[in-house]
Amino acid sequence: MDRVALRGLKARGHHGVFPREREEGQTFIVDLVLSLDTRPAAASDDLTKTVHYGVVAEEVVDIVQGEPVDLIETLAERIAQNCLKHDAVREVEVTVHKPDAPITVPFDDVTITITRSRV
Repeated sequence: MDRVALRGLKARGHHGVFPREREEGQTFIVDLVLSLDTRPAAASDDLTKTVHYGVVAEEVVDIVQGEPVDLIETLAERIAQNCLKHDAVREVEVTVHKPDAPITVPFDDVTITITRSRV
C-alpha cells in the first residue's frame, strides 16, 4: 500500500467532558495517513483514481468543528469512518491531538491514534 499523509490539520471544536471545554472550545490538530494503491492514478494521471486529499482535509475540519463528543477517541473514530468512505482509501491512521487538554500538570500534548481498515 502507498500512503498519503496529511499532518497538522487544525480546527476549533467543542469536544470534552467538562463544561468549560464544551462552552469555550479549543484547538484540535489531526494527522492522517491514508493507505491506498496509487498506481492506477499514477499510470493515468487521473485524480478520480486516487483520493482527493483537499476534500478529505475539508471533511476532517468539518467533523472537528461539528457535533461535540466527550472523547477524542470518538472524534478519531468519526474521522476514520469518514476517510474510509472514499473509494480509494483502504486503511487510515488517525491521530487527534488535544494540546490544550485540561490537565493539572505540565505537558506538551495529548493524542489518540487509531488505525481502521475496510472489512
